[in-house]
Amino acid sequence: MRLMLICLSLLALSACEGRQSVLNPAGRDAQEVLSLIWVMFGGAVLLWLTLGAIFVYVTRMEPREMPRRWGEMLIVGGGVIFPVILLGALLTYSLPMMKPQRDAKPGLKVHITAEQWWWRVDYELPDGSRVTSANELRLPTGRRTGLVLNAHKVIHAFWVPALGGKVDMIPGRETYLSFLPEEPGIYRGQCAEFCGASHALMAFETVVMTPEDFAEWLTAEAEAATAPASGEAVRGAQVFAREGCGACHSVRGTRAVGQVGPDLTHVGSRKSIGAGILNGSEEDFARFIAHTESLKPEVAMPSYDHIAPEDLRALVAYLEGLT
Repeated sequence: MRLMLICLSLLALSACEGRQSVLNPAGRDAQEVLSLIWVMFGGAVLLWLTLGAIFVYVTRMEPREMPRRWGEMLIVGGGVIFPVILLGALLTYSLPMMKPQRDAKPGLKVHITAEQWWWRVDYELPDGSRVTSANELRLPTGRRTGLVLNAHKVIHAFWVPALGGKVDMIPGRETYLSFLPEEPGIYRGQCAEFCGASHALMAFETVVMTPEDFAEWLTAEAEAATAPASGEAVRGAQVFAREGCGACHSVRGTRAVGQVGPDLTHVGSRKSIGAGILNGSEEDFARFIAHTESLKPEVAMPSYDHIAPEDLRALVAYLEGLT
């Protein structure tokens, strides 16, 4: 039975990898969190073995009556002094890790606000201006980036397991986190605090890039939206305006200046749509627009299932062209 349990545990651990695994770190902070996990686990095992050894000694090896002095030494030493020393050592080891994972000066600063149920992302430029995006975070390798975290209406939690720790996002209060990514790639983030009906559908992609690629991307991201390049996309822009999408969504360089929903200026270049729930193909765009409420329960955006198929295709062409 014991051998079978050990084998099952090994099989379970073999699945603990991938782009949303704390056991597969891609940054310095995540590596420190993983090291802390193993140190804490080792401390817990040591404490368990020590107390278990005392229990076995007094119940199996020496079950006879024990002098009061020896009994008090075992209880106080094994049950109080040793755990206090061990837990104190673990606390001393872990506390110094907190400051660097909250402090990013003088690096890049990104403001992230958790909405219901999506992410507002603003990159702060050196001159104080901001470049607005949504549902996707991009970071350079080898540089520490500070994240200023806020929430709207309810408590959320920001977590990218492959890059660092987890921090609550509280309405009316700024919290802080910082990442130092080391490996380019795409890693999945998730809201880690139950926040309502679509909590499980509130994810985002974190794209880690080389510093040169990131600088090029940020410059392009700061530009206005790309003008429609085809007749169908032009028609799609007209459908976008006709349906009142600009009342909730912003597309820089156009008359759409809504702030209720995600910024769509460069939505066509993002790795996913719907806060990480769909890949962003033509079919995914059409499905999300027409069936928003069934895909994301209680979301503020209504389903646009009344749009004619040809108008929907044109609208998708327009959105996909926003790169």
